[in-house]
Amino acid sequence: LTIFYDGKCPLCIHEMRQLKSNDNQNDITLVDIHQKSLMKLHPDIKFDDAMRILHGKYQGVTLQGLEVTYHAWTLVGKGRWVALLNWPVLKPVFDKLYLVFARYRHSISAFFVTVLGFKTPQNKKGVCNDNTCDSHHRGK
Repeated sequence: LTIFYDGKCPLCIHEMRQLKSNDNQNDITLVDIHQKSLMKLHPDIKFDDAMRILHGKYQGVTLQGLEVTYHAWTLVGKGRWVALLNWPVLKPVFDKLYLVFARYRHSISAFFVTVLGFKTPQNKKGVCNDNTCDSHHRGK
């Protein structure tokens, strides 16, 4: 599974680090969509699309949103953590909630970093610059 994630989102980075720490078989490849040199290797994944919703590739198929999350955690042996994401009655609800999270992930991350002191690899002090975690996306 190749995951195309927002490397400027502290919560996204945190989840990717957690995934890789559980990836004992090295089944997951992470691609920060802000790394243009890596993205050139995947011309079918468009930056703007990947900024709107998490993208992944698994066995030649492009996955999006919670499909990526479900496959990733299942691959690392933690499928029970995300099993309810695929339950037929709950899946549409979780998909809509994910879209809200994806749209506001930088604001949500800023809250975790500034208010709760959530530490990130880029931000060991637990604060965001200008009260945002990604100045590139201010105002969007």
